[in-house]
Amino acid sequence: MHAIQVHEPGGPEALKWEEVPDLEPGPGQLLVSVVAAGVNFIDTYHRVGIYPLGTPFTPGLEGSGIVEGVGPGVSEFDAGDRVAWTDQIGSYAENVLISADRAVLVGPDMSLMSAAAMMLQGITAHYLATDTFELASGHRCLVHAGAGGVGRLLIQMARRVGAEVFTTVSTPEKAALASEAGATHVINYRDEDFVEVIEQMAGDRSLDVVYDGVGVDTFEKGLMLLKPCGLMALFGQSSGAVPPFDLGTLARLGSLYVTRPTMGSYIATRSELQQRVDKLFAWVENGNIELRIDRTMPLSEAAAAHRALEGRETAGKILLVP
Repeated sequence: MHAIQVHEPGGPEALKWEEVPDLEPGPGQLLVSVVAAGVNFIDTYHRVGIYPLGTPFTPGLEGSGIVEGVGPGVSEFDAGDRVAWTDQIGSYAENVLISADRAVLVGPDMSLMSAAAMMLQGITAHYLATDTFELASGHRCLVHAGAGGVGRLLIQMARRVGAEVFTTVSTPEKAALASEAGATHVINYRDEDFVEVIEQMAGDRSLDVVYDGVGVDTFEKGLMLLKPCGLMALFGQSSGAVPPFDLGTLARLGSLYVTRPTMGSYIATRSELQQRVDKLFAWVENGNIELRIDRTMPLSEAAAAHRALEGRETAGKILLVP
C-alpha cells in the first residue's frame, strides 16, 4: 500500500508519498480502505512538530471508507461496512487501522465524501456551539474565519438557535460564503478593524463569546469585545500560538473566562461521539446544515493541500482521495 509519510518535522515538502507495509487489524481494530481523508490545521501542527509525534508517521486524523478487515473482539462492524472516523492518526493512506470505538457507521443517505468532511470540523463546531458556550437566542458571538470549515458550520449552528453572529473573512468571495451561511455581520479584516466595526454596530463590550481559531493575530483584540464574564473560546492557532498571558488582564476586563477546548474532551466516550455524529449527519441529510467541500485532491498531493490550507486559499473542506 501507499501512504504519506513524515520522516522529520518541516514544511509541506516533508509530506512524502511512499510505499509502506500492508496493515493487519489487531484486537479492537478495523482495517479500512480509505475513500477520503480530511485535511485540517492540526495536521500541519503535527507536520511541523508543534504537536510532536514519533517519526516516521502518517498524518491525518479523520476520514471515511469501507471496512476491509475486523480485528479480534470487534462485534459491531463487519467487512463491507461504510464508516467514518476522527481522532485517529494515519488517515493519509490507502488503508488505515482505526480503533473500532472511534468509528461510526455511515448510512445510505450520507455520502462518504460528506462524512469525511464533517467529522473533525463538524464535531468541533458542534461542541463549541452547544457545550463550550451554549448559544441561545439573543446571544452575540464573533466567529473568526467565517468562510473556513469550522467557521461556516459554526455560523449555521449559531443562527439555528437565534444568535447574532459577527464574523471575519479575508476576501469578498469569502464574505459571500459567510453571508450565505447566515452570518449577521461580515467584516473583511483586510479592509477594516474588526474591533472598531463591532463596537460601532453593537457598542462597547457587547459580545457574549468569541470563537477564535486564529490565535495570536486576533486573541487580544477579541478580549476587548467581551462583556464582563464573557468567554473567549480559543480552539486553534492558524496565525501562531498565543504567547504567555497575564491572567490579571481577565480581571481588569471584567472577570472574563478563557478556555482552550480540544475535541477529545468532548468525545471522550463512545456515546458522546455517537450522539454528536448522529445530530450532525441528520442535519446534513435534512438540509439543515450545508457542508461545503472546497476541493478534492489526490492523496499523493498532500503537500499541495497543506500549502493551500496554510496560505488561506480555501473556503471549506479539502479532501484527499487515494
